[in-house]
Parts: sequence; C-alpha cells; structure tokens
Amino acid sequence: MTAAQPSSDPSLRRYLDHPRGGPTVLRIVLGTQLRRLREGAGITREAAGDAIRGSHAKISRLELGRVSCKERDVADLLTLYHVTDDAVRSDFLKLARKTSSPGWWHQYGDVLPGWFETHIGLEEAASVIRTYEVQFVPGLLQTADYARAVAQLGHPRSSPEEIERRVQLRVQRQELLTVPDAPRVWAVIDEASLRRPLGGPEVMAGQLRHLLKMAELPNVTLQIAPFSLGGLAAAGGPITILRFLEPDLPDIVYLEQLTSALYLDKRDDVDHYLAVMDRLSAQSESPRESLEILERLLKQES
Repeated sequence: MTAAQPSSDPSLRRYLDHPRGGPTVLRIVLGTQLRRLREGAGITREAAGDAIRGSHAKISRLELGRVSCKERDVADLLTLYHVTDDAVRSDFLKLARKTSSPGWWHQYGDVLPGWFETHIGLEEAASVIRTYEVQFVPGLLQTADYARAVAQLGHPRSSPEEIERRVQLRVQRQELLTVPDAPRVWAVIDEASLRRPLGGPEVMAGQLRHLLKMAELPNVTLQIAPFSLGGLAAAGGPITILRFLEPDLPDIVYLEQLTSALYLDKRDDVDHYLAVMDRLSAQSESPRESLEILERLLKQES
C-alpha cells in the first residue's frame, strides 16, 4: 500500500458511524478523500476520467462533491490509485453507497429546489452558522406564520398546499437548533426587516416574541443593525457563512438569489465575506441592546 492511502483515516470512519448533513456532506468528504488519493498517486484528472469511462470534468465534479458516485466508479478509482487494502476499500465503498441515500428533506422534493437542497445538507453539518439578513428574519428563526407570509410573497402562484409544504420544510429545518451538538447561530438582522409588518401586526408580534425566545438558547446570538448606522458594510445583500469542524469541509459562503444561489469556498472569497461579517457585527447593536430593541418593537406591535 502506498503512503497516500488513508489506511486508518478517522474522517471516513466518523462519517460512516455518525453521519451529519446527509448525502450532501458525505459527497464532499468522499470527493476530498479521492482527490487526495489521486494527487498522492500523481494521476491526472484526465487519466482518472478515462478509468471510469468519463471526462476530467466528471472527476472535478466528483471531487468537489457536486455529484454522487457509483460504487463501481469508486472501486475503479481506488484500483487506479493503488489502494489494495480490503478494509480501506470497504470504507470507501460504504461511503459511496451513503452518498446516494436521500436526506430527510427528500420528502419535500416537490417544493425544494436543487440549489437549496445543498444548503440544507451543509447547514445540518455546520458547527457555526453566521448570517446577515436585510429583508426578512433568517429562515432558521422564523415562526410558521411568518414563514407562510414569506412563502406567499415569494411564490404567489403556488397552491395553498404547496405553501404549507414550504412552511413545514422550514419548521423542520429549525429542529437542528435544539439537537445535541447544535450549531452556533450568530445572526445580524437589519432593523428594516423587523419593522416591515409582513403577514400583519399579529404575525409580526408573534415573530418578535419568537426571536426573544430563540435568543435565550445558549447557541443563538442575535444582533440588530439599526437604521441609525446609515450605510452598512454588506453592500445590501444577505450573507450566510457556514463553518465546519471537519478538516474535509471548507468554510462556505452561501449567497441566495431569487431563483438560484452561489456557494463560494475559495479561501480569498471566504476571507472577504468573513471580514464583511465581522464589520457588520462590530457596527451592530450588542446582543443585550438588540434584545431591548426587540422588546420596544414588540410593545409597538401590541
């Protein structure tokens, strides 16, 4: 066996025994491990693509975790990379099988766009989720009534049944806030989103009460960016940064658009958005002052 082989790699075993994030994360872990093996063996993407009857572009997508991988393809790549240890090969093939298993969100495939499915998987595996929202309360912190109003606004042609499915999906996503080893959520919310009476005064009052309750969780930090700040450092758009404990998972910046999203993982891009988020947090009200603002807004809604 060559030195490049992960004969006892703990990352594979951890994800086989305690998977987090579903197939999305497992594809990234598998792809990262296969890339390391290929580079360690000094084999080009073109040669690897030929070995699985594909192209170098297919290998690139596989190594980035963008697609699932057939067990036969993984077996052929392991042979090409001189991985002969039966236990190691078995771990890789088990991981390949798991990348094709649907996540819990698969049941919402009728209302869940593919570009957002990736985000849910990453969200479940993250150790820290930092987010800045301009127009709405962050999805992880929305009440069902508020989420319904958001869904109706964004999908005016959807049926009532489809709207309810979107609300159910959002509510189920929020369960990760209270599970063991829940991620730390650090949200900066623009004051404009809190003053916009989405869904009406009662819905907004319920949402403000919910934010106050969520802020009591030890893993949730809320800050409000007030009008008095004037211009902010974020150039007007929502930002989410997902950070992970696993070395196989790079920090990822998620930028949601109307009908698509961008996922940035290059170090320079991530560092730029981390700097933006740090400035936003420094400019915004402290968590204690933010709670006082929420309480004042709630009195105005009541």
